[in-house]
Amino acid sequence: MEKIRCGWCEKDDLYRKYHDEEWGRPVYDDETIFEFLILESFQAGLSWYTILAKRENFRKAFDQFDYKKIAAYSQSKIEELMNNPGIIRNRLKILATITNAQKFIEIQNEFGSFSQYIWGFVNGTPIDNRPKALSDVPATTGISDIISKDLKKRGFKFMGSTVVYAHMQATGMVNDHLESCFIRN
Repeated sequence: MEKIRCGWCEKDDLYRKYHDEEWGRPVYDDETIFEFLILESFQAGLSWYTILAKRENFRKAFDQFDYKKIAAYSQSKIEELMNNPGIIRNRLKILATITNAQKFIEIQNEFGSFSQYIWGFVNGTPIDNRPKALSDVPATTGISDIISKDLKKRGFKFMGSTVVYAHMQATGMVNDHLESCFIRN
């Protein structure tokens, strides 16, 4: 019997694997949370599929998303990234990644972990929306607005409410798997 999935992931195996194994699953470790923050920030204005297809290239180019290394990137590393055809070569997004790594560490120092900070917005429990159709899934919510505003106040870049909500979905802070999706059963 064919598995019923959320309609957005039927494009190909890359999307299906991501949907089946990662999307909407709660993530509490700072390393994975940071990876998704960066990938989501690069997605701004692009499709998630574009980012997902380049994910391994991003991992190699950005030192496996080691935020401590990224926070200290030099001008020569920035130029190396700008010349890397395997990633999105957007100077503002590359510079934002460095800034975001620095701010990520500041939040860790303040809260003990970034995970404690970000999950605090939902009291440590995923929000389960139980959408019936893709049209029921929002692009932003009041909580993503609040998180976005707080991240921006703390100096993060490319963290608008839509990016934040996509991050919440990716890391399981919100469960937007359709009611008919096999993940729920």
